[in-house]
Amino acid sequence: MTEEELKTLDKEVKRLKRISSEWASQLHDLVEDKLPAGYEQIPGIAQSTYDACQAWATANAKLAAAQKEAQG
Repeated sequence: MTEEELKTLDKEVKRLKRISSEWASQLHDLVEDKLPAGYEQIPGIAQSTYDACQAWATANAKLAAAQKEAQG
């Protein structure tokens, strides 16, 4: 993987981490401010949070493997 490809992947990992954090924040706000009345929102927000975190974890693992490979 080229240096440019590593930089691009690093940017993608950071973007996905930000998205994960935004979903986690929405989940936190739901718990803090909208329950119990907003209980119907739990499945959708929880699934979106899970999906975003999973996308980040996959990209992060790919980046770690690429960095390790680049080091030798």
